[in-house]
Amino acid sequence: MTTTTRADTTISADPTLPLIRITREFNAPPESVFRAHTDPDLVVKWMGPRSITMELLRWDPTTGGAYRFVHRRGDEEYGFYGSFHEVRPSERIVQTFTFEGFPDGVCLETLTFEDLGNGRTRLQALSVYESTETRDAVLSSGMETGVVEGYEQLDDLLD
Repeated sequence: MTTTTRADTTISADPTLPLIRITREFNAPPESVFRAHTDPDLVVKWMGPRSITMELLRWDPTTGGAYRFVHRRGDEEYGFYGSFHEVRPSERIVQTFTFEGFPDGVCLETLTFEDLGNGRTRLQALSVYESTETRDAVLSSGMETGVVEGYEQLDDLLD
């Protein structure tokens, strides 16, 4: 019998700063976790809650590249877009992130892939928003469910 233990996803927000920090560990090396964040065939398999399907309309995860994707759930459709400002393989991704339903709410995200040794990676994400009000709107939107379920799906993919 095989037992799998899922890592906890930590999502925190400083009440005085317009940012969200997400920390998650994976039982896979940084190269694999990074690839899952940049390979279009893998991204669509894990990013977002289980109840959605994802379509990549544009995907160029290179420094200076851009993206646009749509999440669908039944008749609902949610579009997102952004630019990749810096992409360093297996180390770091800096990108903007915008929900089309709230185009004034652009945030700057920095993802770092820390090698913990023994084939493990700590992913840290820092999202900086224009205001604490925007950050609070994101937190209350159900984003936690999408992040947690997405990372659980990523665990399955990396196994």
